[in-house]
Amino acid sequence: MNEDKLELYYESINPGTNKTDIVFFKNIDLLLKAFFANTVIQGIDGKPVIIQNKKQRRVFVTDTNVAKIPQVNDFLKTIDLTEHSVITLPAGEQHKTIENVLLIVKKALEDGHMRNSIFTGIGGGVICDMTAFAASIFKRGAKLELVPTTLLAMVDAAIGGKTGCDFDEWKNMLGTFFPAQKLYDCPDFIQNLPEEEYRSGLGEVVKTGMLYAPKLFQIMCNEKKKILSRDSEIVYEIIKRCSLAKSSIVQHDLMEKGLRMELNLGHTFGHAYESLCGLGKIPHGDAVAWGLSRSIELSMLLGYCQQDYKDDVFACLKNYGWSTDPIPPGLNKNSADDLIKIMHKDKKNSGTKIRCILQKELNMTVIEEISDSDIKKVL
Repeated sequence: MNEDKLELYYESINPGTNKTDIVFFKNIDLLLKAFFANTVIQGIDGKPVIIQNKKQRRVFVTDTNVAKIPQVNDFLKTIDLTEHSVITLPAGEQHKTIENVLLIVKKALEDGHMRNSIFTGIGGGVICDMTAFAASIFKRGAKLELVPTTLLAMVDAAIGGKTGCDFDEWKNMLGTFFPAQKLYDCPDFIQNLPEEEYRSGLGEVVKTGMLYAPKLFQIMCNEKKKILSRDSEIVYEIIKRCSLAKSSIVQHDLMEKGLRMELNLGHTFGHAYESLCGLGKIPHGDAVAWGLSRSIELSMLLGYCQQDYKDDVFACLKNYGWSTDPIPPGLNKNSADDLIKIMHKDKKNSGTKIRCILQKELNMTVIEEISDSDIKKVL
């Protein structure tokens, strides 16, 4: 007897929204007022965007560091807790756990929130990722808006719908794709950042410039003084250029099946560095910057790029004090095998080799499966 077979066909899974508005505010107070009032603000393209906030319930999620910012602290005190929820989590990568994601879900359930409630993350990449993950699994998908408060979150983490948390010693091993309906950007938050967090964001800026934005890379190379002094105009320029670059990629490849993989330039090495040192011990952007140096070193070793491009990238990285050594600070010469072992756990791998993002030159990127022996040569 022949076997019977049934075939089921499905439409593409809806990731919660089909559009993200990235809107910019002149100051923090105006941004926070927009949650409960209709307002007109500037979109990323310079055109006015009307924010029409109906009286929908919200689940606000932030961390202890952001809650200390005076404007945020005052705002949180005004929230009607009979209508909305406020969750303040401990700050830091070490708290990016499934337990804290579920704590957000538990609080939303206890306070009687429904799928039309808006999960609103106010914080850096850790808070944005966890809030978005919680929203994506709450009753199979609630609404989501994010307020990135760090440079790293504004230029990278909050854009594009990647959600998640770390699991055991593995970085971002759990998660979903669930874009926010709105991102509220306010460069004024950058002035509150500790130096370490600001520098961390700059690591992702260099990566974006190398991938898609030659002018941005030149700004990083030539405007160090303005950048390190956090000149308001240059900070806004950096955020806007990064937002435009990443937006153009993720809207064509949300689920990271092809083009979006390029955004992991420097990250396969960098994530392994973070994991080996202990998550939260090394700033993410510093790890990525070191990973960029290893990716370009590997690119030259394999004949993809020339010495002059390597020299340009290394000069930029060293100008900001990032390591370009084969083994980064905090590790030793015996760490190479451990780094490679962790790199094999990277979720982007599909076979026995390690998938690496390499470059031929500025804005010319290739994705290759690389053997352990070749990777070890640059460690």
